[in-house]
Amino acid sequence: MEEKLKNKLIFVLGVLCLLFFASAVSSCNGASRQKLARDKEMATRLDLEEKMSKSTQEKVAIEEKIKSLTKDLAESKAALDSVKKALQQEELISSSLKDELNKVKKVKEDLEEELKNTQAKNKKTLI
Repeated sequence: MEEKLKNKLIFVLGVLCLLFFASAVSSCNGASRQKLARDKEMATRLDLEEKMSKSTQEKVAIEEKIKSLTKDLAESKAALDSVKKALQQEELISSSLKDELNKVKKVKEDLEEELKNTQAKNKKTLI
């Protein structure tokens, strides 16, 4: 009987060992899956952080470019305003010169008319 009891005990212990072994294999398999999932998540996070870092650097570069272009635009506007003012002054000068030219032409025409009248009077007096 002792032999039967030993055999039963060995059988029960063998079954328990198999159960514990299956449990350990299952646990290791689950841990392996969790590790793979964690590694995948870490890789995803690292990629996202890298992309975020690059986009932040690009944003800073674009902001600097915008500041530079804004400064250039302001300088161009100032130059355009000064050119417009100079053009207006030139137009005023041109307008006043045209007025002066018209006055001179009028005086010239008056003088030519007076000269013709004087010559005509001189011819009449000579004849």
